[in-house]
Amino acid sequence: MNLPFTLLIDPVPADSSRSDFADTFHEMDSAAPALRVGELSTQRGDGIFETLSVVNGHPQEVEPHISRLVNSAQICELPVPNPAQWRAAIAHAVARLPHDGELALKFVLSRGVESGPAPTAWLHATRAPDYRSVREQGVRVITLDRGYPRGVAEVAPWLLMGAKTLSYAINMAALREAKRRGADDTIFVTHDGYVMEGPTSSVVIRSGGSYVTPAPSGAILHGTTQQSLFEYLAAAGERVEYRDVPVDELRAADAAWLVSSVRLAVAVTELDGAPVPVDAERTRAFNAYLLGRTA
Repeated sequence: MNLPFTLLIDPVPADSSRSDFADTFHEMDSAAPALRVGELSTQRGDGIFETLSVVNGHPQEVEPHISRLVNSAQICELPVPNPAQWRAAIAHAVARLPHDGELALKFVLSRGVESGPAPTAWLHATRAPDYRSVREQGVRVITLDRGYPRGVAEVAPWLLMGAKTLSYAINMAALREAKRRGADDTIFVTHDGYVMEGPTSSVVIRSGGSYVTPAPSGAILHGTTQQSLFEYLAAAGERVEYRDVPVDELRAADAAWLVSSVRLAVAVTELDGAPVPVDAERTRAFNAYLLGRTA
């Protein structure tokens, strides 16, 4: 099967007892029209998504991605997806994709159109960008104020900060700002000085002998790749922690990484113009582990 690959999905209710979903999957030409003009995902960004990596035919972290899709749907008051159907859709796609190299498989659940059947869902697979160089060389990063204090998600849940929504305009604007400042990426911080996450990644630091990531909350996505990395570290006898991370601790860290599903682990080499210690050997070990997963 050539790439890109697109699969339209007719969502079934979460409590459906059916086990065969073949008639709900519709392969289509990725260049052909697929969405209606009134589709709310494109008009308002009113939908959710996940992107998982497929390495040499092995989809990575399927269950954590599906769990996070369900959580995002609940936060956004979308019809809750049927996990078995999405599991089957991913398997359907992977069986038809090349089984060599790294692919990015994105799946989307939208509110659909106001006057028509809802929701709308699809899956789209492409070759992943070649991240070998950035995994080796790392990234220069700036911090950007997200404009919220710590704890905002708990007092203002309508901001949907714990959901992985299609509304990525702010995230992309942050990356453009990083480029304007001569950097490669961004770490969002709260207005009162605590580390959050990157626009498309989780933050992991090594501090005081422990590997630390900001505690998942209503404002911070629980990164699927970060969770896998912490399982690897814990199995190796390393200490891992979920807790609040002040910006000053980030600046003083022994090492720092941005971690995501497709780019995997990249070292932070510079933060707001100041050099950051880099553990190149550990970064290579992280990526060897992440690339070697078979589930």
